[in-house]
Amino acid sequence: MDEQALDKRVSELGERITADYRGKYPVMIGILKGSSVFMADLIRRIPIPMEIDFLKASSYGAEAQSSGNIKLESDLSIDVKDRSILLVEDIVDTGNTLKFLLNRFESMGAKEVKVCSLLDKPDRREQRIVADYIGFEIPNEFVVGYGLDYDQKYRNLPFIGILKREIYE
Repeated sequence: MDEQALDKRVSELGERITADYRGKYPVMIGILKGSSVFMADLIRRIPIPMEIDFLKASSYGAEAQSSGNIKLESDLSIDVKDRSILLVEDIVDTGNTLKFLLNRFESMGAKEVKVCSLLDKPDRREQRIVADYIGFEIPNEFVVGYGLDYDQKYRNLPFIGILKREIYE
């Protein structure tokens, strides 16, 4: 996906989220580090009052495939009880991280929790997770750029591209 396609789709998602969350004062929670670029662009397109926060959860490390073990490295700084939450994710792959987080926010008493993911890779799904807002559905390829990385590299690319297999195999 080139810069123009990303910009157009982020604007469309922002319009939908604005309409759906008007009057709710949502908490937008970015899942670090991958969602950072997407979330920064997205929140600038949502002109309603909101709070933002971040947490860091991972199941990849330096690998090209999810380990399935979720590691919560950094938690929220605000209380989510009785709040409308929008989790902002870079990619829904296996669904393991989102399943973990959705269960966690439910146990914390969130009023509602929805998911906005830039990318959706349904061919890799292990959990029954469906994002409420999806930027693009992609095939089962390892992608980098626009916040997505491989071993902490390539996040700063302004586009999303498929990483050559010889780099990660």
